[in-house]
Amino acid sequence: MPENALRVDIWSDVICPWCFIGKRRLETALGRFEHDVELHWHSFQLDPAHEKGHRVPVREMLAAKFGAPPAQVDGMQRQVTDLAAAEGLTYHLDRAIAVNTLDAHRLGHLAAEHGLGDRMHERLLKAHLSDGEVIDDPDTLVRLGAEVGVPAAEAADVLRGTKYAAEVQADIDQAKRLGITGVPFFVLNGTHGVSGAQSAETFLAALEQAR
Repeated sequence: MPENALRVDIWSDVICPWCFIGKRRLETALGRFEHDVELHWHSFQLDPAHEKGHRVPVREMLAAKFGAPPAQVDGMQRQVTDLAAAEGLTYHLDRAIAVNTLDAHRLGHLAAEHGLGDRMHERLLKAHLSDGEVIDDPDTLVRLGAEVGVPAAEAADVLRGTKYAAEVQADIDQAKRLGITGVPFFVLNGTHGVSGAQSAETFLAALEQAR
């Protein structure tokens, strides 16, 4: 970490459409922020009770979760897709598959060990929200990791076992201690919190204040 760099800790889930929007808006703010920043990604599970191995279209999952008719779910998804497009992101939420994200987060921790945490989180978000990838599939995760530079053999070894599960849980426990109940959530220099996918202007003001 460069001397005097501002630390930004981010809690996010790799299936969270608002997290990708928040990432882009933060990056826009960082482009206007004239100081060094180091990002640290932390695991969060929007639905930790989602049964491992259970795969269901997000559209069906949301309809069941909110007791909403399909037309209402489609409207919600169109709204977030339009907001994503304004940040240069292309969502295909009609193809998104809801899964348990524990293994994807374990891969994220491995990637962070290689200095690839930000690139891995970006790839996982795109895989789920844009590409219709099934991100609890071990072979898919190994391939996505390799795309950003994570050694395939290491990723496969991690995904066969339980390595980094404790680190994922530690992130989640830390979020609870901080009172974080939703993501994305950003902690700047350990002193300032920003909740949600705020505007780039809000992020920039928070970065200046935290510094």
